[in-house]
Amino acid sequence: MRIVFMGTPAFSVPVLEALVEAGHQIAAVYCQPPRPAGRGKKERPSPVQARAEELGLEVRHPVSLKSTEAQADFASLKADIAVVVAYGLLLPQAILDAPRLGCLNIHASLLPRWRGAAPIHRAIMAGDGETGVCIMQMEAGLDTGPVLLREATPIGAEETTGALHDRLSAMGARLIVAALARLDELAPHRQPEAGVTYAAKIDKAEARVDWARPAVEVSRLIRGLSPFPGAWCEVQGERVKLLGARVVAGSGAPGEVLQGFTIACGDGAVEITWAQRAGKKPMEAAEILKGLQLGAKLG
Repeated sequence: MRIVFMGTPAFSVPVLEALVEAGHQIAAVYCQPPRPAGRGKKERPSPVQARAEELGLEVRHPVSLKSTEAQADFASLKADIAVVVAYGLLLPQAILDAPRLGCLNIHASLLPRWRGAAPIHRAIMAGDGETGVCIMQMEAGLDTGPVLLREATPIGAEETTGALHDRLSAMGARLIVAALARLDELAPHRQPEAGVTYAAKIDKAEARVDWARPAVEVSRLIRGLSPFPGAWCEVQGERVKLLGARVVAGSGAPGEVLQGFTIACGDGAVEITWAQRAGKKPMEAAEILKGLQLGAKLG
């Protein structure tokens, strides 16, 4: 098929690669414009732009798709279909209608649960036992379209957003290739009204650990925000990111250091397995404790 690909972050890259490998013609790649990044705040292309340019594909990064000019440019590509995955802009109806077969979205949740911006983070933070990927026909609403194909996967007891992100990205790449190959035979299923939840963007104010919460919730928060933005606490006045955790036996005052990097919570305790000091690389707990004195209690 002749495809317009629309995606921006690292999650989208395996999907683009899979479409190319499957022999589809990529008419153009749409992604978000380069953003200032790093200490020098130099403009850095998105992961999708960088990979698309390596593959010799045409890249477009309009700031908006609302203008008649942008919509005419899109329509001029005469695509059979558009494949959208974590693009970052809402698509106006004129864009949705332009490809001959419409637009398909790869969404990293079992819709209608976790519509919206941060479905992987929210699934872990909520303690969901499973999540998955849906291939959805796009319409004007936010992730409301009918689902063509879905696949579920369990969420591991110690799995982080980073690890689950990579698994779902690979799953989405495989499913979209399968969906395009079977497009004529796949029946769209409307999403049920029951069970709708929204995965709001992660607010940095959520990231500070509250040790008074039950250990199971603290563990979910740490794993759900790992690696970005990273849950954090204060260790002797220093902000430290906590990137991995498991629930363990133990009790004490909330924030009390019990043994090693095991910390008492409002109910139970968590063992921190990975952490990161400012300006340092992430380390396993045993390594970081060689140079970090926890004291009696964490803030």
